[in-house]
Amino acid sequence: MRTLAGLAFALLLQAEGGVVSEGTNTSIVRLIADSSLISKVVLVVLALFSVISWSVILYKLWTFHRAARQSESFLDVFRRSNKFSEVQAVCRSLSDSPLVGMFQAGYAELTAQLRQPVGSDPASGGRPTVKSLTAVDRALLRASGVEVNKLERRIPFLATTASITPFIGLFGTVWGIMSSFQGIGRTGSTNLGVVAPGIAEALVATAFGLLAAIPAVYAYNHLSNRVKLLASEMDDFAMEFLNIVERNFT
Repeated sequence: MRTLAGLAFALLLQAEGGVVSEGTNTSIVRLIADSSLISKVVLVVLALFSVISWSVILYKLWTFHRAARQSESFLDVFRRSNKFSEVQAVCRSLSDSPLVGMFQAGYAELTAQLRQPVGSDPASGGRPTVKSLTAVDRALLRASGVEVNKLERRIPFLATTASITPFIGLFGTVWGIMSSFQGIGRTGSTNLGVVAPGIAEALVATAFGLLAAIPAVYAYNHLSNRVKLLASEMDDFAMEFLNIVERNFT
């Protein structure tokens, strides 16, 4: 490790001090172009992971923004309306809200129970009553699970990217070091001109691995927290829905 650190430090001094006559030979593009086939494959794989993870990040941020905005509008309509049928009328225009899916599931179960023949229980006063409040709760719980799964879709890929890309970059680093030592073995010399290309390839692969992993780690934690907040909001809505059903239909 001390030898590797010394070689890397010498490479940096050479690049900074202008020992190399052509400055473009030390650029990232030149290093990638002159790298071995294995190193290029590693960089391509890291680039694919990075592009896909950024696509997932931007898509999920847009999805959560729409979900939060439409959930706010839906709750406003839900709390101002006197009938569930009025809320049902606006569900189609607010379909990106996870609360809409929960409401529709609970409303469907409630409607199915209210359509059953009214029993002879005098306490009901001849009005439709809910036969099983637990069944409505189960319908809301199932819908909540479905909506959470929708929100979590594609997020695990960010965790995969965050965990695997540093190791792919490390593989490129090891390969570059191997190439450097092979060059030393062939020439029998530790001249910087022989060692530098392999060390540079190694550093580039490591840098690309970190560039792919760091945003994925942050985005995964941020989006997972957003999912938890939305799931908590769905739990609150389920209790609010059940309270209304219990007051009016039991």
